Amino acid sequence: MQEREAKLAAPPGFDVPELGGPDDGVQAEPLAPRRLQTTYYDTPDLRLARWGASLRYRPGEGWTVKLPEGQNGVLLVRAEHVFGGDGRKPPAEAVALVRAFVRTGKLAPAARMRTVRRPVELRDPAGSRLAEMVDDDVQLLDGRRITGRFRELEVELDEAADVGLLDQVVDRLLEAGAHAAEPTPKYLRALGGRERVLGPEVVEPEVDTGSSVETLLRHDLASGTLRLFRHEAGVRIGEDPEAVHQARVATRRIRSTLRTFSSLLDTEWTDRLRDDLKWLANLLGEVRDTDVLLERFSEHLAALPEQDAKPGRRLLERLNEERDQARRRLLGAMASDKYVQLLEDLVAAAAAPALLPGADRPAAEVMPPLVAKPWKKLRKAVRKAGDDPPDHELHQIRIRAKRARYAAEAVEPVIGKPAEDFADAVADLQGVLGDHQDAVVGEAWLREAAASGRRDVALVAGLLIAAERASAADTRASWRKVWKAANRKQLRSWLP
Repeated sequence: MQEREAKLAAPPGFDVPELGGPDDGVQAEPLAPRRLQTTYYDTPDLRLARWGASLRYRPGEGWTVKLPEGQNGVLLVRAEHVFGGDGRKPPAEAVALVRAFVRTGKLAPAARMRTVRRPVELRDPAGSRLAEMVDDDVQLLDGRRITGRFRELEVELDEAADVGLLDQVVDRLLEAGAHAAEPTPKYLRALGGRERVLGPEVVEPEVDTGSSVETLLRHDLASGTLRLFRHEAGVRIGEDPEAVHQARVATRRIRSTLRTFSSLLDTEWTDRLRDDLKWLANLLGEVRDTDVLLERFSEHLAALPEQDAKPGRRLLERLNEERDQARRRLLGAMASDKYVQLLEDLVAAAAAPALLPGADRPAAEVMPPLVAKPWKKLRKAVRKAGDDPPDHELHQIRIRAKRARYAAEAVEPVIGKPAEDFADAVADLQGVLGDHQDAVVGEAWLREAAASGRRDVALVAGLLIAAERASAADTRASWRKVWKAANRKQLRSWLP
């Protein structure tokens, strides 16, 4: 569920104004006050708060996880997930969603509060609910002792409401004397800024053209770690294939950095981290590969006659079952101690990678020769490929293109636009060869399915094989042109 809400501060003596009327096209209906008891859980070092997440329990409501997603002005947009259960222990499903943030930390009550909530529902003329405004009088508790209090107003839109209603209600509250406030969740207000003193767990250092090797590597490793952590819960939820894709890219990019710049890092530390990341990347890859095939086959099937739809759906059902199996393996691995330790290692790596002496030298001088190595290997592989390379050689060229691209992107913060232009051109090559490999894998899967399926399924599989072959032929015909564009001398003028 997506929340869309705005928060305002209410000064002493504030009276809530009339929020609806005939001229507004909105009806306001005050509801009976509610009394809420809320307990927030976190680790002793406030890892959830420092990531912008929260885990709370309310009697009668159960457990709620809020995950950080984004912010746009006073409008908060975040994912909220509710679970049943009593207040004795957070349910395993809720803990799993915040596992990346908690890792080996221990969850315990971190803040308690008592709230008197006075809600007002906003409805359209037909009586359908559009939004709710709540006036919360909050008391912070230490046992039975009140340690602080605040009053805040929240306006939360329902899914069908236009965002303009939020502006309308907020303006009315401001006119009545409410104050604009930082859209800070109640839990963070209850902590009184303690999470800011500790600071975020993973920080991307600022980088410029004069930054050192250490600063650039910390920046790149932090960027990859943040990418993985921000999509980790989405991988678990399983509703958006993009979460798996982004998590896989994150693991691959970190591995690429560790490979390209291995001469600047401790070998034992680098090899162990790369091996663990490869383990995770392979599991993510099994799910991602089936997602790609499902998308491709669905597009192909949409172009076929209706009579082929039913056997086509049988093909997709088989592929969906393979995806479910791959997903179960992935989730099983994400429940393991090995996975949790990998997350801990990534947080530590982003803060303090195991650098060898000389990491204080300028990155703009040290790094380009290292970026040149994967580029030279790519160029050599293309030269060896000849005019009509087999599929497996094109796949290897794609892998080398990906490594050269990631290496260039890693140094973009210190090299600037020359590295960006180079990376973009190599990314185009990676893309066209990626499409080719997807077609090759798709054909292989379809052939196996056709051999073990019914006659009508085999017929549809044959039609899809033809579509995949046509796609592969198109990419074969175009990849050399894309390579020529990437191999322009001016793109690599910054490389030695």
